[in-house]
Amino acid sequence: MKNEIRSMLEEALPLVDFDSDFLFAELDSLGVTTILMLLAEHYDIRLDHRDATPKNLKNLDSIAALVKSKLKEQP
Repeated sequence: MKNEIRSMLEEALPLVDFDSDFLFAELDSLGVTTILMLLAEHYDIRLDHRDATPKNLKNLDSIAALVKSKLKEQP
């Protein structure tokens, strides 16, 4: 899942270093919105502004963990 997320996000945001441990600091509001929209659409999960936290968007591992937790919440 992590590699799939990396590929998708690198294609949409080519200037962002997704190997960074401080990914959230590199993102502007458009980048955060783009990530949430792509993940929500691709994985058919519900993400909103409350999910756009430094903890959830710290690095690719935390993004993958967010997606996994949202998938578990679905009925």
